[in-house]
Amino acid sequence: MKMPARGRVNPHTAYIGIGSNLGDRLHHCKLAIQTIDHEPHIQVSKISSWIETKPIGYTRQNNFINGVIEIKTTLSPLLLLKTLKSIEEQAGRKKNFKWGPRVIDLDILLYDDISMKTTELTIPHPEIHNRAFIRDHLLEINPQLKLVFNKPRDRKGRG
Repeated sequence: MKMPARGRVNPHTAYIGIGSNLGDRLHHCKLAIQTIDHEPHIQVSKISSWIETKPIGYTRQNNFINGVIEIKTTLSPLLLLKTLKSIEEQAGRKKNFKWGPRVIDLDILLYDDISMKTTELTIPHPEIHNRAFIRDHLLEINPQLKLVFNKPRDRKGRG
């Protein structure tokens, strides 16, 4: 394991969604995994299979290749997000419009068993419950995961 031995910090477990719909999609995803695994405070521990999915939101674009990885990391959720965004930029991801085409898309899906919401990051990822392929990939690489989603409440607090 590449993580520092000093301080004996126990690594956190996180799950990252990976997708691409431009160029050699599978190559972009595999290259992103290699780049993530070369980060000093991250180790890729499991990789799901790959699936081709139709785009969501803006549908006039190529299909995606999607997968999920499990990582061990000593980074905080926000530092992990910053690292993933840097990897996206290095891979050539350009800022465009919501749900637009992308060379690589890296999303933190889960991080240990925490639940958080900031302006930069929501964990668990808010779209997990809407995307069967994400749930399937999560359970493929960790069948013991307990995926429980709170039913959204209406304005009167009813669920």
